[in-house]
Amino acid sequence: MHAVTYDPEPRDDGATAGPGGLEGLFREHHRRVYRTALRITGNPTDAEDVLQTVFLRLAKRSGSVDLSDSAATYLHRAAVNGALDLLRARKRSSEEALEDLESAPAATFSPKDPVRQSELSSGLRKALTKLTPKAAEIFTLRYIEGHANREIARMLGSSQTAVAVILHRSRRRLAHELTGFIGG
Repeated sequence: MHAVTYDPEPRDDGATAGPGGLEGLFREHHRRVYRTALRITGNPTDAEDVLQTVFLRLAKRSGSVDLSDSAATYLHRAAVNGALDLLRARKRSSEEALEDLESAPAATFSPKDPVRQSELSSGLRKALTKLTPKAAEIFTLRYIEGHANREIARMLGSSQTAVAVILHRSRRRLAHELTGFIGG
């Protein structure tokens, strides 16, 4: 994707689409979409790509989407899904050989070591791509975005029990995937 420089402070050049239009949505929500994508991808350039993708997709569908009551929720979920999609695409295009991973020595994680912390973050991003899209979204909403289970259930039209079960299974799977990082 061709990246366009992200301007955190958009200027009013007189070309606004009004408070209900796409530009109004962008002005109101672009920072949150960008920050959400940045927390998930860990990379400002990737976050900019996600920001672009979210609003380009919305522009293509602008006539068929009514966001009058739920713009923040819709755009937040779009940012989460866009960031996870980007991580999955990257994983597919640069898959590491399983033999290389198996022969690597187990490492211990020290929160005071920024290099290991960065490696753990990278490992978590890779491990998230191995979850189902719904499980990755729920895990991200809970542990990266900090939403409560009740709020996630409401956002996804699901029950709190279903969210809790998916989170439990996701934590177990991610713990297995990250064993080398946490000294298991």
